[in-house]
Amino acid sequence: MPKYLLLKHYRGGPAPHHPFPPMDQWAPEDVEAHMAFLQHVSELLEKNGELVDAQALTPARTWVRYGGPDAAPVTTDGPLPETSDLVAGWYMIDVDSHERAVELAAYVSSEPGPGGEPLYEWIDVREVMSEAPADD
Repeated sequence: MPKYLLLKHYRGGPAPHHPFPPMDQWAPEDVEAHMAFLQHVSELLEKNGELVDAQALTPARTWVRYGGPDAAPVTTDGPLPETSDLVAGWYMIDVDSHERAVELAAYVSSEPGPGGEPLYEWIDVREVMSEAPADD
């Protein structure tokens, strides 16, 4: 069965369906409802045997690159404005088809936001490469 990564972004994808404020500006009960929904998704996927892993990430980040054979790694907090579109978390799923991955991504996108309204968040669906690309 193919594995897919369902990526949630802090600010990403095409234009938002509803421009909600950042989560740190939500009412505590809205944050709790949102997190409870995400936990529900993990439990549902686990029950269905489709969950490989799920993690949430903090917005703090460090970009790292190789510094050379005699140098320490080079680090920065982000060289470009686009880096604000960082991965907030993910679900790694193992499903029967791309269609099932899209179905689950749409369900995750219905997660509640402020006032319980669905976020309509864009979810980045990426298939995990199972073998190296062929030389054509």
